[in-house]
Amino acid sequence: MSDKKTRFIVVAGSIMSGLGKGIVTASISKLLSTRGYKVIPIKFDGYLNVDCGTMNPFRHGEVFVLDDGTEVDMDFGTYERFLNFSIDGSSSITGGKLFQKIIEKERKGDYLGRDVQFVPHLTNEIKNWVRDVGAKNSADVVIIEVGGTVGDLENGYFLEAMRQLQFEEENVLFVQLTYLPSLFEGEQKTKPTQQATRLLQSLGIQPHIILAREQESLSDEARKKISLYCNVREEAVFDDPLLKTIYELPLILEKQNFYDMISDKLALDKKRAAELAEWKTLVEKITSPKNEKLEIAIVGKYTSVKDAYISVKEALVHSAAAIDYGLEITWIEASNLEKLSNIGEALGKFDGILVPGGFGERGIEGKISAIRYARENKVPYLGLCLGLQLMVVEYARHICKLQDANSTEFNKKTTYPVIDILPEQRAITKLGGTMRLGSWECDIKSKTIASKAYNGAHCFERHRHRYEVNPEFMDQLSKSGLTFSGVYPSKHGDIVEIAEWPANFGFGVATQAHIELKSRLEAPAPLAVEFMKAAVAYRKIREPKLEITKR
Repeated sequence: MSDKKTRFIVVAGSIMSGLGKGIVTASISKLLSTRGYKVIPIKFDGYLNVDCGTMNPFRHGEVFVLDDGTEVDMDFGTYERFLNFSIDGSSSITGGKLFQKIIEKERKGDYLGRDVQFVPHLTNEIKNWVRDVGAKNSADVVIIEVGGTVGDLENGYFLEAMRQLQFEEENVLFVQLTYLPSLFEGEQKTKPTQQATRLLQSLGIQPHIILAREQESLSDEARKKISLYCNVREEAVFDDPLLKTIYELPLILEKQNFYDMISDKLALDKKRAAELAEWKTLVEKITSPKNEKLEIAIVGKYTSVKDAYISVKEALVHSAAAIDYGLEITWIEASNLEKLSNIGEALGKFDGILVPGGFGERGIEGKISAIRYARENKVPYLGLCLGLQLMVVEYARHICKLQDANSTEFNKKTTYPVIDILPEQRAITKLGGTMRLGSWECDIKSKTIASKAYNGAHCFERHRHRYEVNPEFMDQLSKSGLTFSGVYPSKHGDIVEIAEWPANFGFGVATQAHIELKSRLEAPAPLAVEFMKAAVAYRKIREPKLEITKR
């Protein structure tokens, strides 16, 4: 037994992935935290990578970065956006981390000559990790999301650890998220749920609550069948319907008395009321904004996989809600812009243009063309990470007349390497966990967009990059009107954090940081809010677009 009476909630999937376990985990956490409980989420991912820092966004989606620099699954972004506080890397458990720990202990002789096995050594490591996270954070509730689907080889040992945890701790609750397909309108099929639950039961785990995703609202007949065949009380079968925004789910679960079911099992105070009024108001600003929709273009290179930019999208949702405007995002593949003779045809209708981060040469010239279009037409522009670097490249080429200007990431022989690798990155050979990562301080110049946004001379934002604005070109760029409104004073000299166009080009700001990673519904990214305000102003005075051909 643990010293502190910590409760544990385990969220598992079924036989289908992509149902939104992260959103469910975050929503349950929200219901508890608004009642005054200290809640800490944990995510287990079965892959053998130590973290997801080296994974391709096309395969895994966005890499989320925490304040301490840990590169984690994008579900951590969902947790932080719902809970409105920062999580540390100990909440991220991967198969790679676990096996690395086990092997290191074995090599040191920590197992005293024993043959090292999945049970008990690996499962004990997992249980200890989960308990330690709860104890370190003085958590009332630890909520654990088990990645993958039931029956996966890569998460079977973790589910076994959770089965053992249930018999070692007083209060452990299992929530199963499942999917009910409808072959015909109104006819919900429960067999997949039944099979998934039997598979979970075969592992020694009986879910206490089943949450059902479906196209239509959960029918009484489907609820009764799930209850009967899955050995779960009817009132413990809950509806997870289609929603206008993910932020509605805590409100939907609250209406269904989800907390009451949790409190019964975990011996929590049933009389505690949820403080969700402010959350509801913010959600209504997303679902029913007072003002018209702002049309924003995101020009990226992973646009076929929207999860690659999930935090960027959510940051725009937060900032639009902050000013009570609707939002319509259009995803534009940067490489497609390179094929157009007149990119005004693709970008002419938007109130703002955003270029997010990314790696590799593909689509770079398309992004630069989009940035040039925004500058020459005074369309509000926001650049993130690579979006700052390419803003500098574009400015160097077309304002400073350094025609060959580029980043050494894309052209190592460029005559004008206005973007170059960070000095501390030059000797690094390993890719995993070696970039400039996590939260870094930024000193902000007064009387700039940045100082207005952050209402002060300092800010802290998260980073994930290897390249920077080359200090050798800062003076020339500044004399041509580009303002470096935010810098980090390193031992190698100032690292550019924020850059701004001169006012005659309209609103144009870019940041080396990934400001989207700290944006939350209750605390939107300050620069994103200023970008949205600029989009409103531009929409009101929009002039006919100048037709810019690619040159």
